[in-house]
This record gives sequence, C-alpha cells and structure tokens, in this order.
Amino acid sequence: MKKIFVTLLALLLVPLTVTAAKYEEGTHYKVIPGQATKKPEVREYFSYHCPACRGFEAFLPEIEKTLPKGTKLKKTHVDFMPAANSESQYMLSQGLMIANKTGLAKQYNAEAFSYLQTQRKSINSIDDVKKIYVVAGGKAEDFEKGLKSFALMSRVKRDKKIQDKLSKGRFVNSVPTFVVNGKYAINARALDNKNFIEEYKNIIAYLLTL
Repeated sequence: MKKIFVTLLALLLVPLTVTAAKYEEGTHYKVIPGQATKKPEVREYFSYHCPACRGFEAFLPEIEKTLPKGTKLKKTHVDFMPAANSESQYMLSQGLMIANKTGLAKQYNAEAFSYLQTQRKSINSIDDVKKIYVVAGGKAEDFEKGLKSFALMSRVKRDKKIQDKLSKGRFVNSVPTFVVNGKYAINARALDNKNFIEEYKNIIAYLLTL
C-alpha cells in the first residue's frame, strides 16, 4: 500500500516539476525589484491603440477561469504608445478607471478599441472619452462624477507612476505584457507560439506559486 501511495505521489509531482524547470528567470520572465502586491493578481498592461491587445481580449476570459480563487485579473492602460500623445492615452486610462468603478469595463474596452481601431477616430479631449463611455452604456453624469473623484483619479495617477517605473526598467516596454503579483513580468516572445494561450496559462500558474 505504501509503495502504491509513493508511486501516485511521484506521478502527481512530475507535471509540477516539469513546469517549474520549463520557465527560467531572465528568459521567460523578469523579476521586478521591490515588494510583491499584497494580494495575488495578474495584471495586463495594454493599449487601445494596440491591435494585438484587441485580439487578446478574446482569450482573457479563458485565462481568468484558470486563476486560483482570490486571484484577480486586472488591466492597466499604458500611455507610451507612439500612435498618440501621452495626454490622450492618459484620458483613456481615466475612462477605464471610471468604467471599472461603474461595472462597465468590458463594454468600455470594446467601444474604445472600436473607436480607435475600427472607426479610426482620435482622442482630442476628455469629452471624446466621455462619448465612448456613454456609447458603452454609461451615463455622462457618472463619468463627470468619476473625474471629480479624488480616490479614482489618485488610482489612475498611481497606476501611471508604476507603469513609468516598469517602462524605465524595461520590464514593460511593449504590449500586451502580463505582470504577476507586481513582481514577475512575462516575456511573451519566449513562449511557444504553437500553443501560445496554454503557455500563458501555464507560466502564470507557475509564477503565482513563487
């Protein structure tokens, strides 16, 4: 009986060992200096100007389903894309924060991608972002209230500060880039293209255990 138990335990441990050996620091991911987030999270750094980010939207629910209980998938919109000025990209980040607060993040994301990539319009003022929010199903007064919220806008500024730090350290200099627990930046270029999404799910699962 003891031999059977040991054999079964060994079989269970093999996949974990193989996965751990498969991903190497400096190749598949980089370690970000500083403390990890207090709660487990997977954060996608993305841009509404990025076609690859738009395409990746379809796979996010699949990735989210595989996350352990209590681990959240979050999104931070970057402002370093060459397609537009940083001010207009920051406005989109403000819109996303308000959409998150009002439960319209999914709809806002879809409309923002459409506005910039399908309709090929540009963001010239915060009113353009408000229009996206309203088309997504939000109320103009809720958007204006969100802009005046010290708590919400402080969170946008905090995310911007973290993004700048990661960009300067070359941990996040392209999109989409996923960061696990604020500590591990995944290098998508090192993942297996033949089984890309499964690779993403596997490396996220691995990094969440570190």
